Amino acid sequence: MKSANEDYCGKYQHFKNKNLYEVIGVARHSETLEEMIIYKALYECEEFGKDQIWVRPKIMFFEQVEYEGSIVPRFMKIS
Repeated sequence: MKSANEDYCGKYQHFKNKNLYEVIGVARHSETLEEMIIYKALYECEEFGKDQIWVRPKIMFFEQVEYEGSIVPRFMKIS
């Protein structure tokens, strides 16, 4: 049986800045039990450095957003 991590892991591109990220897992918030996506920046950032780890609610990570007059995924899976 596949885990939730296997379903979501992979490389994604952000809709606005086109930066690449790698989803490395899914976790739950300890108080609310909300599913969270854990992902790593695949670029170096002056402010946060290299390989910065981020977390975002799963609903927000996979939501559709309006950008330049179109509805697009916030993160698009590319591999």
